[in-house]
Amino acid sequence: MRLFILLAFVGFSFAQHNPHMKNGRTAIVHLFEWRWADIAAECERFLGPKGFGGVQISPPNDHIIVNNPWRPWWQRYQPISYKLCSRSGSEAELRDMITRCNNVGVNIYVDAVINHMCGSGGGEGTHSSCGSWFSAGRKDFPSVPYSSLDFNDNKCKTGSGEIENYGDKYQVRDCRLVGLLDLALEKDYVRGKVVDYMNKLIDMGVAGFRVDASKHMWPGDVSVVYGRLHNLNTKWFAGDSKPFIYQEVIDLGGEAISYKEYVHLGRVTEFKYGAKLGNVFRRWNNEKLCYTTNWGEGWGFMADGNALVFVDNHDNQRGHGAGGSSILTFWDPRLYKMAVGYMLAHPYGVARVMSSFRWDRGSSTGTDQGPPSNSDGSTKPVPINSDQTCGDGWVCEHRWRQITNMVGFRNVVNGQPHSNWWDNQSNQVAFGRGNRGFIVFNNDDWNLDVTLNTGMPSGTYCDIISGQKEGSRCTGKQITVGGDGRAHFSISNSEEDPFVAIHADSKL
Repeated sequence: MRLFILLAFVGFSFAQHNPHMKNGRTAIVHLFEWRWADIAAECERFLGPKGFGGVQISPPNDHIIVNNPWRPWWQRYQPISYKLCSRSGSEAELRDMITRCNNVGVNIYVDAVINHMCGSGGGEGTHSSCGSWFSAGRKDFPSVPYSSLDFNDNKCKTGSGEIENYGDKYQVRDCRLVGLLDLALEKDYVRGKVVDYMNKLIDMGVAGFRVDASKHMWPGDVSVVYGRLHNLNTKWFAGDSKPFIYQEVIDLGGEAISYKEYVHLGRVTEFKYGAKLGNVFRRWNNEKLCYTTNWGEGWGFMADGNALVFVDNHDNQRGHGAGGSSILTFWDPRLYKMAVGYMLAHPYGVARVMSSFRWDRGSSTGTDQGPPSNSDGSTKPVPINSDQTCGDGWVCEHRWRQITNMVGFRNVVNGQPHSNWWDNQSNQVAFGRGNRGFIVFNNDDWNLDVTLNTGMPSGTYCDIISGQKEGSRCTGKQITVGGDGRAHFSISNSEEDPFVAIHADSKL
């Protein structure tokens, strides 16, 4: 009997590692702070046709409104209730977006904020996205309802009520994270409210959740919550499908709380990935691209089946979170495109691509800046330019040709082994994915000129970085693979994008 229970538990938890992507799709894009109406349109006109597997959306819950000129992005992470009206739109717009994206094969993953409510200094009144009354000082949130009985103040053992020592796992989990009112998730009543919120979203058709601030919650508490979640909606997902769970646990090594405490519950965000990859492509600390021959678990990362990987996220692209100055972002476009290309070509982990908005780098409050907004604080729509890029302050890295086409590459090579590695013992490397794809990088200060075994069938292929295949021609470079699988590659160190990628579907 005990063995049966153990096997059932292992099977249940492993199911929550599966992103349930459709039609051989393999990558998630985080459309940070986009409105629901814009996400719905983007699924239909771009993400579905280009083979993206899913969208991570910003928290859809009722949140505090901070009345300053730039309405900070982090107000979304300060819940007032679990009503579904947010800066991104109404519950009806959210429901419409989920339906429309599912209908074109693009999953929706919700950023779930369940560790806390708003900050203790959030005041009181109706300044929330749903107009809900609350009192942060009295810990009174009648729209849930939560009262002072539903918070962890009695468990926290610091004088301030705040986390004062990140080396103490009890403080990290029982005290306030940067002043945010910490929910008592050990209470069945609180668990019930969280479960109801998440189940409503599952029933609407979402495929899973990024769980915010997971290391600040006890694994036993979130395990009970996950265990009470509904199966996914069978209109779009196979019967008995468990929601995909990926948990934000910042663990760069040497932390009091380890990612290992959470991997049995779902995937975990591998923060070492972007930090190390940034060092490699920046060539800092004597790192070289040739050292990545054993990239992944060989670099001390968590097991492949447990990892959610990314080059940057909404926190660390701003210097918050983890990774420091090594993190590559859209502000360094040349290196960034190579790093994202490397991530999408490599088989390790479930990959998430970032899609950002610009902020004022010359201002001390710039990294707090909310999305492009109108004078009344409402979020601006995302306009699409004639060249398929975005305007009005929206960056849309996922629409950059090199990144879009590498999402396609990842889909084409899915399931194929990492193969045919080559390097020059410096920063020129190449590798294949079985006989389905091959990629070559030149991150040295000199030209690359080499003939390599690609493992690919003979023929002429379009490079999907400098251009792509359109009809019977290439808009960029052509690569000819001989009958022996070998091809010649020439990449100048001065090129805008010093890498080349070919795959089975880019063959003429």
